[in-house]
Amino acid sequence: MLLEIILGFIVVLALLILFITIGNNKFSFAIIRIEEAENNIEVLLHKKYDLLQRCCPIIIKELKVKDFLPDIGEIKLEEINHFELNDTLKKGYNELFKTIDNNEKLLKSESLMAIMDDLEKNEIDLSAAQKFYNDAVIVFNKLILAFPSNIIGFFKGYKKKDFYNNEKREMFQILNDR
Repeated sequence: MLLEIILGFIVVLALLILFITIGNNKFSFAIIRIEEAENNIEVLLHKKYDLLQRCCPIIIKELKVKDFLPDIGEIKLEEINHFELNDTLKKGYNELFKTIDNNEKLLKSESLMAIMDDLEKNEIDLSAAQKFYNDAVIVFNKLILAFPSNIIGFFKGYKKKDFYNNEKREMFQILNDR
């Protein structure tokens, strides 16, 4: 009788340890994917920042304006998070395209067009990196909300992470409301 109780306790303890290990590994894999995506996004955002910075003197010279994209020049990369940097750079990117569309003589600048090609390639890579990030965040946030992994998330102090675009936020809200 005592042997059966001890064996039952050992089995329950083994199952509990297995549950905790599997849940912890799921969180670890999700965190690794998120960190990988954040690193890729950081590199691509810095490249986009540099490319936009390189466009400014060309446009200032060609259009004979005093300043162009002053918000980009005032960014302190070490003091801004990726979401804010992304939003600021997106505004600058859109302003650049609007300026080029409104001034045909800028299309004749080979150096500006080369930078624009690099910006376009960077934008495609950045979009892919943000999708990878959002997909990893969906997995992570589901782990935080779903039983039984939410128990591990609670004890580890994990909090839901934000997405890079509103579409994913809205989709996750729908999942959250179920």
